[in-house]
Amino acid sequence: MIYVGLGANLPSDAYGAPEATLRAALGLFGSHGLILGTCSPWYRSAPVPPSDQPWYVNGVASAESALAPEGVLAALHDIERALGRVRHERWEARVADLDLIAVDGLVIEGAGDGALCLPHPRAHERRFVLQPLADIAPDWRHPVIGRTAAEMLAALPPGDLEPLAAP
Repeated sequence: MIYVGLGANLPSDAYGAPEATLRAALGLFGSHGLILGTCSPWYRSAPVPPSDQPWYVNGVASAESALAPEGVLAALHDIERALGRVRHERWEARVADLDLIAVDGLVIEGAGDGALCLPHPRAHERRFVLQPLADIAPDWRHPVIGRTAAEMLAALPPGDLEPLAAP
C-alpha cells in the first residue's frame, strides 16, 4: 500500500482553488500508473514552518502501483508539474505538493535533498499528515518508530487543523 500526502495553498491557473487542484491530482493518478484507493477528508492547516503564506488544504490518499518507489515518486512529481507546480525554493507556497509518505513497510534512507526517503522523514511530526492518514489507515504502523498513525497523532501537541469537506 502506498500513502500520498496532498497539499496546496495557491490556486492553479488550470483548476482554480487548492481543493479543486488536489481533486484534479487524484484524477491524474490513473494516467501515471497509480491506482487510487481511499481518500481522507480535506483539512485546512497553517503553513509549516510558520509564515505569512495562505493556509494549506491537505489530505492523504492510498494507492497501489506496479511502479518501484522511485517510479511512484517520479509519477507524483509529474502530476505536480501537470498541475502547474514549478519548484523554486524549499517551503514556498505551491499549487500542488504530493509527498510520498510510505510504501508498504519499506525503509529507504535518502541521501541529499530530493532523494527518496521512506517513510517520509517528517510525517510523524505533522498533524496535517497524521490526521488524514489516521482517518483512512489508523492502524498503519510506522516501520521505524513502530507506532500506529493513530498513536502518533494522539502524541502530538495541539495544532492548527480545520476539517473541510470530503474529497
